[in-house]
Formats: sequence, structure tokens, C-alpha cells
Amino acid sequence: MKQVLHNQFSFGTTFRDINSPAYYDCVVHLICLSGKGEFKFNEERFSITKNDIAIITEPRAIKEIEADEDFRCEYLVAPEEYLHSLLPSNNYSIIGRVSLYENPVINLSDNEAKTLSADFHNIAARIGDIDHQYYREMIGGLCRTMIYDLFDFHSRHNENMLITNRVSYVSKHFFTMIREGMPATHREPSFYADALNVSVKYLSETIKRITGDSVSAHINRAAVAIILDYLKENRLSITQIAEQMNFCSVQYFSRFCVKHIGKSPSKIHQ
Repeated sequence: MKQVLHNQFSFGTTFRDINSPAYYDCVVHLICLSGKGEFKFNEERFSITKNDIAIITEPRAIKEIEADEDFRCEYLVAPEEYLHSLLPSNNYSIIGRVSLYENPVINLSDNEAKTLSADFHNIAARIGDIDHQYYREMIGGLCRTMIYDLFDFHSRHNENMLITNRVSYVSKHFFTMIREGMPATHREPSFYADALNVSVKYLSETIKRITGDSVSAHINRAAVAIILDYLKENRLSITQIAEQMNFCSVQYFSRFCVKHIGKSPSKIHQ
């Protein structure tokens, strides 16, 4: 049974709870307020001190959580699927996730840390307002602010990131193709594998290991974002959209929408 949205959010201060099974389908956004903490993520050890943030996209991969007696933190847990739904799949979030999977820790300035903490508290303060007529949109607006702040912090502190190995090369170029909108007309993993001169198996295993999602999931998510833009623009007919996106038929396009969006295109294309 699908959980209601407000029950999927959590605001906490207990460091040792960040890998709770309750958070396995969520993203944990944590900021260190004082002291020093440590954890192992994907078999690599990381430490955090004051103003460090950790963005954990795979809480189940966290192990060996330790902290000194001065350590204090606060964190916001939000459902990953919902966060994905808030932003286009072909923006900085995809590239950033690859980097965060390799190193989830970012050091912030005092002002940046205050901004992020305020984002946490703004969301936490409104999670319980479930009688709000536009609850989902209201929470979404607050979450977007936090996400764009995180994008800003991450891009500023990682503007000189280098591609250092084959895995990074393949993953970054795959997501570049996704970001550039290729899923509009190319939705087969083999197209991307051929473009990168790797096997479909290698591409699939690499992307799955880095992000936790399959190659097809990333392609389809980006395609859905493009479809929704077309349908909401109301500039092209459903038949024209299907043709422009290289679907073999309007019927197949409709089945794709029902499967990945939950609605037929005619119900969105008002």
C-alpha cells in the first residue's frame, strides 16, 4: 500500500538513525552542527564536521556510524520518488547524483549552512499541514527551494570535478546524453551503449551500481519529462507528439504514458 506523502517525510537529530530501513526509499539530507561524525558509504569511510552536509541517496549503503560526544546534527528525510517528480529528469540532479554517490559530503560556508538549515526547518514546519488544500504543491515548492540550494552548493564546490576513470567517463557521458534530451527519440539502452563504445551489460551494471536505478529507468524518466512538457504545452496533437518522439504508433505512445505516468495522454492533453 502506497504511503501518504506526509508520512514519508522525517526531520531528525539522531545520527545513528540515518540508515534506518524506513529511509531506504528516501534521500537523507544531513548537516553537521558541531563535533565530528563518521560513516562508511559504499565501503568508503567519510567524516563530517561543522557545516559539512551529507546527501545520502542510498541510505541502505550506510554502515559503521560513529560520532564524538560533541557531535550534533539535523537531517531531513524525503521520499526519493517524490523528489524526482519535482524537477525535470534532464537537469543537474542527474549529474550531481553520480558525484554524490562517489562522495556524499560537501563542506559549506557559514551562510550556506544557515540557508540549508532554514530550508530544513521550513519544510519540517509545514509537513503536518495536511489540511492545506494545495498540500502537495506547497510542500513541493519548499522542497524545490532546498533542492536548488543544494544544486547551487554542490556545483560551486565541485566546479572543477575531473573525469578520472572509465566508470566516471561512461556515467557522465551517459547522463550528458540524457540531459541533452536524447530520450525524446532514443529509448533503447543499446543506443547509449553503442554511442559510448561499451556493451549494454557494462553500461547497465555501471549505472545501476552508481545510482541504484537501471539505465531504462533513467531513460524513461527523462522521456516522461519531455512528454509532459509537450502535452502541457498543448501545441502539438497527440499524434504529432508520438511521431516527433519516434513512437511506432499512437497506441504504443498511449501505453507508454499509462505505464510510466499513470494516465493516458488524452487525460493530460486538455
